[in-house]
Amino acid sequence: MADIQESCSSVQEGPDLITDAEQGGGSNRRILAGKRTTHWVLVIFSILALLVGQAAATLLSRYYFAYGGDSRWISTLLQTVGWPILLIPLVLYQGKEASKLTPLTPKLVLIYVALGLLLAGDNLLYSWGVSFMPASTYSLLCSSQLAFNAVFAFMLIRQKITPYIVNSLVLLTLSAILLGVHSDSDRPEGVNTAKHIVGFICTIAASAIYGLLLPLMQLVFDRVIKKETFAVVLEMQIYTSLVATVVCIVGLFVSGEFRDIKEEAHSFTRGKVAYYMTLIWSAIGWQVCSVGVVGLIFLVSSLFSNVISTLALPVVPILSVGFFHDKMDALKIISMLLSIWGFVSYIFGGYVDSKPAMGSKNAARED
Repeated sequence: MADIQESCSSVQEGPDLITDAEQGGGSNRRILAGKRTTHWVLVIFSILALLVGQAAATLLSRYYFAYGGDSRWISTLLQTVGWPILLIPLVLYQGKEASKLTPLTPKLVLIYVALGLLLAGDNLLYSWGVSFMPASTYSLLCSSQLAFNAVFAFMLIRQKITPYIVNSLVLLTLSAILLGVHSDSDRPEGVNTAKHIVGFICTIAASAIYGLLLPLMQLVFDRVIKKETFAVVLEMQIYTSLVATVVCIVGLFVSGEFRDIKEEAHSFTRGKVAYYMTLIWSAIGWQVCSVGVVGLIFLVSSLFSNVISTLALPVVPILSVGFFHDKMDALKIISMLLSIWGFVSYIFGGYVDSKPAMGSKNAARED
């Protein structure tokens, strides 16, 4: 949060997008010079895209498995296959800015391929997790990705770790542990103990990979692309999603699950139309979410992007009670409150850390 507040006070006059990277702090702050409003509009848009997309996509993924869907590769494919819709805003943005696409050098191609492979593996683990767990428990378990993100951000981009962040990580870890020892009655119908444990392990592993993926993307923005325009957010999402989609299509055919699509549509308890609409809107929801995630990485930092994603944690469990009749017992409520407490701790820590810097700059102006 301090990254955003400090960046707004460092705006300089000029027509181009500028970057102010703190040495040793691991923060990445970008703002449109002389266009403070534009910067905040993009930040707010990214936050809303992340929250709405994540909540909708998570619920639809659980809806798919709850009413007859059974293919992990299809669920994984849906998380990236919607990338062509991003070509529309990219073309419009390029025309408005009269700028060219980032050249695809061999180095950048290898980076996108590596990130795409990592993304595909991460999405597959998430698919296994959500297929064996209630949407509410799955969503709260994903809060552990913030702890992993903080560790990797500290190691890779020298992200500053404050006592408030440590407190946030402890609370989110406790939240995940509580859910890990949750009673067997929390399992979806037809899921035995072994599958429930697999779902728990896959979700935690996916959260760890996701925590690594975001700092890696920030490194690419800072040290490889070095192009200060929001269009690179769309480019990053399109190229990595394209690679991940190819991997998923190969996996879908190798596993033979592509043959089950028609059968799944016919046996889907909510009807064939509901089946295909679930697939379509899931794909759109994941792309909206991903644009928000990558946008916040570009505009602020990978850690801040991950923190904002925790805002959806109270939303998904509450909606899951109404949509899927998930149980909201005392242990899960405590876990949810710990997650919210961890998020508030991070935000308050950012506010406290930003006050001395803001005070010094105000005093300098008065002198």
